[in-house]
Amino acid sequence: MVGQRKWSRRTAAIVFLTPALLCLLAFQLLPMASSVVISFTDWDLLTHWTKMNFIGWDNYAQVFREEKSYTAIRNVFVFLLGYLPSIVVLGTLLAVLLNRPIRGVKLYRAAVFVPVITSWVAVSIVWRWLLNGQSGLVNYLLAQVGIQGPIWLQDDFWAMVAIILVTLWKDIGFVSIILLAGLQDISEDYYEAAELDGASPWSKLWRITVPMLSPTLYFVVTISLINSFQLFDQVLIMTNGGPAGATSTIVEQVYRNAFQFNKMGFASAQSWVLLLIILATTMALQQLQRRWVVYDR
Repeated sequence: MVGQRKWSRRTAAIVFLTPALLCLLAFQLLPMASSVVISFTDWDLLTHWTKMNFIGWDNYAQVFREEKSYTAIRNVFVFLLGYLPSIVVLGTLLAVLLNRPIRGVKLYRAAVFVPVITSWVAVSIVWRWLLNGQSGLVNYLLAQVGIQGPIWLQDDFWAMVAIILVTLWKDIGFVSIILLAGLQDISEDYYEAAELDGASPWSKLWRITVPMLSPTLYFVVTISLINSFQLFDQVLIMTNGGPAGATSTIVEQVYRNAFQFNKMGFASAQSWVLLLIILATTMALQQLQRRWVVYDR
C-alpha cells in the first residue's frame, strides 16, 4: 500500500507538472536556445530558416562597434541614476505612511496600487498627452503658478526626466506594497524597547526600521534594477527613442533591429549582451548586499 501510494503521488505530480513543463520548454527554453544559435548567423527574418549563414562572432563584435549601443547603455544608466534612488526613497516613505493606523488606510493602499495593474500602453498614451509641450495639462497647471513648462518629450534632457517621472508614478505602488509587507514584519518589541531608552523617531528609523527592512530593500533594488535594464514600453510610445536617441534603450534597439530592420541575428546578439550586463550587475549587487543587508532579527 505504501509503495502504491508513493507511486500514485509521483504519477499525479508528473501528470500535473507535464503541461507546465511543456509550455516552459516550448515557449521559453527552446526560443532561448534558438536565439543563441541565431546570434551567430546573419538570418534576416524574411528568408527561410534553412538559409542562415554562420558568421561567428561578427554580430557580437558589431554590438560593441556601434555608437548606438553605447548610447543606449548610457541612457539606461542615466535612467537608473534618476529612477533607482527615487523609487527606493519615495517607496519607503509611502510605505511608512500606509503603515500608519489611519482611517481608510485600506482604500489608500488599493488606490496606490491601481497604476501598477494598468497597462503600460494606456499609461504611456495618457502621459504623452499630459506632457504635451503645447496643449498638455501639466504645462497648463504650471502656467497657472507662473512657471513656463518645458517641451517635455521633444527636449533631450526633459524627455528622459519625463520617462523617469512616469515610471516612478506607475511603479511606486508596487514598491510601497512590498516595503509595507516588510515593515509589518518588524516586531513592535524593538520600538517599545527603543522608546524606553528615550530614542527619537529619527533614531528609531535609522537604527531599527532601515536595518530590519534591509532584506526587503535589497529585493526592491534588485527587481527595480532588472526592470530598468528592460525599459521599453514607455520609451517606444512616449518618445519613440528620441529626440535624437536621447531616450533610446537596449530593448528598444533590439525591437527595431529584429522587427523593423529584420536583422534577427544582430538583435539576438544584442539580447544576449543585455543578459550578460544584467547578470554582471546583479552579481555585483549580490556581493555588495553582504555589507548592508541584515538578515538576523
